[in-house]
Amino acid sequence: RIPTPVMSRMIQDPSTREDYSRDPRHVARKAATYLRGTGIADTCVVGPEAEFFVFDDVRFDQNAHEAYFHLDSAEAQWNRGRAEGPNLGYKLRHQEGYFPCPPSDQLLDLRTEMVQAMIQCGIDVEGQHHERAAAGQCEIDVGYRELVRMADQMCLYKYIVRNVARRHGKTATFMPKPIYGDNGSGMHTHFSLWNKGQPLFAGDGYAGLSQMALYAIGGVLKHARAVLAFAAPTTNSYKRLVPGYEAPVNLAMSQRNRAAAVRIPMYSSNPKAKRFEFRCPDPSCNPYITFTAILMAALDGITNKIDPGEPLDRDIYEMSPEDLAQARKARGSLEEALNELEK
Repeated sequence: RIPTPVMSRMIQDPSTREDYSRDPRHVARKAATYLRGTGIADTCVVGPEAEFFVFDDVRFDQNAHEAYFHLDSAEAQWNRGRAEGPNLGYKLRHQEGYFPCPPSDQLLDLRTEMVQAMIQCGIDVEGQHHERAAAGQCEIDVGYRELVRMADQMCLYKYIVRNVARRHGKTATFMPKPIYGDNGSGMHTHFSLWNKGQPLFAGDGYAGLSQMALYAIGGVLKHARAVLAFAAPTTNSYKRLVPGYEAPVNLAMSQRNRAAAVRIPMYSSNPKAKRFEFRCPDPSCNPYITFTAILMAALDGITNKIDPGEPLDRDIYEMSPEDLAQARKARGSLEEALNELEK
């Protein structure tokens, strides 16, 4: 192989030499500059959790005489009876892929190679594991970074995942919902604001958050339906955002409920770990634009002191249909999200 450089750079107008206004990276840099100008904070810290699928075979077509798609994963339950010479079993059933040990998890070594490549490229990796969907769903978690730098790293993350999979004769996809009836891939985005090296989201409010953090959540929840136009930007994204798959369809906050759009992690009381997790984005999105949209919604909440409302800490499976109907919901299609954005 011949080494080839891959670079993240700014796009400029060739005549004026000014940064191109619609370059996503330029948009993210403007947002970071705007944040500092508000005096609210000087740094936006982001930590995305991008999930993806690894398949062994992908075939699809749509033409005058046929329409079909076919996906295959060697570890999926539908291959229990396949002649593999030999078939050694340990196939995963729908929604039973979360954190199995090898040999059920057949992708551990592949993910480890992806992690090694990421570390070599300067990405701080915290861990990796099999995700809940059975047909090759994976997650590699990276350490938090400043907004623009993290968006750079997410582009590199996707590049590495796809190319390492291809090296092994497999294919990786960040499509939100490739498998019907199984969990989709999200990109839960952890978010906090800092000033002069100090975290601003720790306090004595709900779930150990500061009032600033609660107002930020209020802004994100208020604008969530419009933010989805950036954070869940494909028609397939809304196949994921449906009840029954731990999908964040309820526009509320919670310290425990994973069906809430905003979750507050509670594993640590360290002020530096205090943040909220916006669970609606998926990895098909542009990270520069999505992180910027979340930041601007949070700043609107802080500036205008938007109340996030009551937390959704109840077991949604025990709630009545009437109670569930009162909870504000994410939109069900890209068209609806675009309409919200236009408003």
